[in-house]
Amino acid sequence: MLKQYLQFKLSQKLSPQQIQLMKLIQLPTQAFEQRLKQELEENPALEGGKEEHDSDYDSDLDNSTDDFNDNETINTEDINVDEYLSDDEIPDYRTQVNNYSSDDEEKTMPYAAGTSFTQHLINQLNTYRLSDEERDIAEFLVGSVDESGYIRRSLSDITDDLAFTQNVYTDEEKVASVLRIVHQLDPAGVGARNLQECLSIQLHRKEKTPDIELALNIIDNAFDQFTKKHYQKLIQKFDITEAQLKDAISEIEHLNPKPGGSYAGNNRIVEHVVPDFAIKIVDGELELTLNGRNAPELHVSREYNNMLKGYKDSKEKSSSQKDAVIFIKQKLDAAKWFIEAIKQRQQTLFVTMSAIMHYQSEYFLTGDERNLKPMILKDIADEISMDVSTVSRVANSKYVDTPYGTKLIKEFFSESMKNDQGEDVSTREIKKILETVIEEEDKRKPLTDEALASILKEKGYPIARRTVAKYREQLDIPVARLRKKI
Repeated sequence: MLKQYLQFKLSQKLSPQQIQLMKLIQLPTQAFEQRLKQELEENPALEGGKEEHDSDYDSDLDNSTDDFNDNETINTEDINVDEYLSDDEIPDYRTQVNNYSSDDEEKTMPYAAGTSFTQHLINQLNTYRLSDEERDIAEFLVGSVDESGYIRRSLSDITDDLAFTQNVYTDEEKVASVLRIVHQLDPAGVGARNLQECLSIQLHRKEKTPDIELALNIIDNAFDQFTKKHYQKLIQKFDITEAQLKDAISEIEHLNPKPGGSYAGNNRIVEHVVPDFAIKIVDGELELTLNGRNAPELHVSREYNNMLKGYKDSKEKSSSQKDAVIFIKQKLDAAKWFIEAIKQRQQTLFVTMSAIMHYQSEYFLTGDERNLKPMILKDIADEISMDVSTVSRVANSKYVDTPYGTKLIKEFFSESMKNDQGEDVSTREIKKILETVIEEEDKRKPLTDEALASILKEKGYPIARRTVAKYREQLDIPVARLRKKI
């Protein structure tokens, strides 16, 4: 028996314009300025700055709109020229917000000057006498150094790559010999294959004192016990006093675990965060402003309007004119949409941040993180009747300048947990208290997660030991054993 089923499926597809709008909303101020610049370069129908008006021009537009009522169309394109000559949408179509100021401080994104890190190392190689083979190997090794200053590849892999990619046929012993030369380059520790080797290289460069000698002995011969902070085992192993061990560890702690990160001339962009919003306290009330650089003045090109007007006024419409008008229509569509999208972006940003500000008003008035209320994306989305994904786009990529510093907006969001009074408190508040307790602990006897859970319970936050462990890990705080100091 043949059965027939009728299935209805409801689906929603975002238009290309909606997708582009979502991307615009996600962009922080600096990236938005780049996107705006790109659009102005690519679309000649879009212009920046204020539109200059004159009464004759406005009058011409009014008259041309009145006179042209036959909805002239071109083939199947159905282009209504009047639609693009409307006085409502062309000369005055620009975006502004009431808090925009032309005096807003211009901030730029500077670049670090100098040569690249790799070139810095190669320049040093030029001071060594090397054979052609050694130089090829050395430059390949330098090219394998990562951003932290390490070579995180085995000698066998490097030897194979030299043969396959550089036509340099050698052996691991030769590569190891050249690597020792790389280890002589600055910054000290560069080219190390692991942390132990990195620290050892730096200690070997230092003037030998009893403290340095002991530190070197610890790193080379008891590195595992050192990293696990088994201090009593180290004291017994090297037959030293606690004071001697403390001095040696102090030498180690002053070394650089990431020698590559200390080199400023690596030509990476130096990011200067530009706040997208600013919150000020004026007469005891919170005042929110949107960075004026998010509110550019845009309008549709007058030249493109005149092109359409010329086409409308012409009696004979040639094929080439029709092609030109089709092109103009596409550019005008894009320009008008982009201007509208920017207006929607401004409104979305302002409404979202305003809701967050009012939701966390107690925090913004005091700056005390313990006053942060539990808040998730859905709370704000429901408040402003927008999608959770839209709120997420604003929160994850935008910064706000507050009286207490510039903050990433997503930092104001946290889940809730009940205290011993049955009240909802922010997990961020609990993390702040946990962080304070650990900072104030006796580092000779650090608190275990179980002890931390007991202290939090006494403070009115009954949470399990495993939850304490989770929050501690989220705060990048190591376990008690690794926090121990002598």
